[in-house]
Amino acid sequence: MSDYEFIISLRILHPTIDPSTITQTLGIEPQHSWKAGDPRRSPAGGELEGVFRQSYWTGRLMEKPQLSSERLSVESVLVQILAQLRRAQRQRAMIAMAMACSPDLLIADEPTTALDVTVQAQVLALLGRLRLAVALDVHPHSPHSAAVSQAN
Repeated sequence: MSDYEFIISLRILHPTIDPSTITQTLGIEPQHSWKAGDPRRSPAGGELEGVFRQSYWTGRLMEKPQLSSERLSVESVLVQILAQLRRAQRQRAMIAMAMACSPDLLIADEPTTALDVTVQAQVLALLGRLRLAVALDVHPHSPHSAAVSQAN
């Protein structure tokens, strides 16, 4: 198994919803959020041209990134998170919200070697029942990318 560090977050896109409604419904503080029509800003907070076309909200479902191991993998953590989402009191609210937005579980990682993630059919079926997509956000470390970033 290749080593990689990963974190799983919930990401929701919606044409108009106020991100504070998502925060209140799920009881999860967002890492990033904005409302459709808000002025665009850079990651540093500077003003950019235009406004956001849709609302965006993302919140971590894990406290901190974890390193993969024989006992800990994206799939094993995903199974735990999905079980918690299914049992949560707010599940119905989340599912209702999912029908009106585009929710997905964002799995971000920085592998030190080749990324090897397998998600079993029953986990995929559970994702489908919860109307959740999965997005992988992979940032591999490579000698070439390190040289390019040092040159800039």
